[in-house]
Amino acid sequence: MKRPSTLVYVILLLALFSCTPWIVWSSSLCHEASSEVVRPHSVSITDFGAVGDGVTLNTKAFQNAIFYLNSFSDKGGAKLFVPAGQWLTGSFDLISHLTLSLDKDAVILGSTNTDDWPIVDPLPSYGRGRELPGGRHKSLIYGQNLTDVIITGNNGTIDGQGSIWWSRFQNKTLNYTRPHLVELINSTGIRIANLTFKNSPFWTIHPVYCSHVTVQNVTILAPLSSPNTDGIDPDSSDNVCIEDCYISTGDDLISIKSGWDEYGISFGRPSTNIIIHRLVGQTTSAGIAIGSEMSGGVSDVHAEDIQIFNSRSAVRIKTSPGRGGYIRNVYIANLTLANVDIAIRFSGLYGEHPDDAYDPDALPLIERITVTDVIGENVNRAGLLQGIQGDHFINICLLNITLSVSKKVPWNCSYVKGYSDLVSPKICEPLKERIFPEHSSDCYYLSNPLKSSSNRNKGGWLMSW
Repeated sequence: MKRPSTLVYVILLLALFSCTPWIVWSSSLCHEASSEVVRPHSVSITDFGAVGDGVTLNTKAFQNAIFYLNSFSDKGGAKLFVPAGQWLTGSFDLISHLTLSLDKDAVILGSTNTDDWPIVDPLPSYGRGRELPGGRHKSLIYGQNLTDVIITGNNGTIDGQGSIWWSRFQNKTLNYTRPHLVELINSTGIRIANLTFKNSPFWTIHPVYCSHVTVQNVTILAPLSSPNTDGIDPDSSDNVCIEDCYISTGDDLISIKSGWDEYGISFGRPSTNIIIHRLVGQTTSAGIAIGSEMSGGVSDVHAEDIQIFNSRSAVRIKTSPGRGGYIRNVYIANLTLANVDIAIRFSGLYGEHPDDAYDPDALPLIERITVTDVIGENVNRAGLLQGIQGDHFINICLLNITLSVSKKVPWNCSYVKGYSDLVSPKICEPLKERIFPEHSSDCYYLSNPLKSSSNRNKGGWLMSW
């Protein structure tokens, strides 16, 4: 795809985004859990001998500090403060009722020695490491079976120094699957806010088997050439709210997952009630993706006020025969796109399998996907919507979409069924039937055409927080 000159692109981007009133980050849709929770006990990492020179390895200092603070977990919890400096460390575990707080000039640096990232068991919903059979490296910041954990700071930084891992992946010299930057397992009441995350070895923030997770006001950065550096990957998790984030990485900005083939089907924990609000970013992959590991099911996803530029695609659903599971009740609205290759992409034959034991007849159910209120300039193709023969993706609904497209055939659709209204350029044949008035109830979140996308009620599931 031909790229505009830098000056032309900047003018285009400013023109597009200045016309969108929601660029001013405003009201929160997330659960109002404050990062300013007062913990009655607080220590600094320097109290445990840590040295912030970027050279001294501080893994033991982090581990000892958290071990000490664990004695206060039933006394109102505790805070571990990381002051200004560069704090080199290997993997360390969090505890319940903990606030990890970084000064604005604090940088936690991941060790470049792979031995400082221990090996842990594969996730049961994956059955093996995502990249290689067997175990996987533990994330830099790790925790499991936790309650009430806050990771925050005045825009302090957590830097995984991932280039060594990217090289080993590209050179095929890995012995185990690469580590995430932050991974929390089977935990509840998690808040990650007001931080910058950089250069993750693999996926950046990975809540898996978690409930009530909030990620707010974070910046996630990795080179566009870095492999699989997803931004935020809710995985077999529920009641997740992601809000006011800027992400620029080498893979999906947000990717919603729920396990891999027979392991995900057997584990059977879906990702549900996911809200994404005010996301800005660029990537060599997708802005918002679902899959490809979605075998436990994904449902009730609401994403609004999204700005994607310089990216492969804006919205992508990825699945395959053998995945099983479902993706249903997805609502994505208010997208502004600039310099995007494919605006909307569904891939029904995507991705590899964990082993030869998967069932090729385990077909996924993809239904009730709504994309509405989209504008885009310098888009190569409006949509590449490819379902699965004998397993159509159904009730796909597209509404109020206006794209400036360079391809002579802007839409390519196969094995999909659905409806549309107010789509330009002209929609493909399988989606030509109109939504209103007779099919609005078939389209997720469009049963009341008088509701505007900006005023739709998100309160139903948020009331459960």
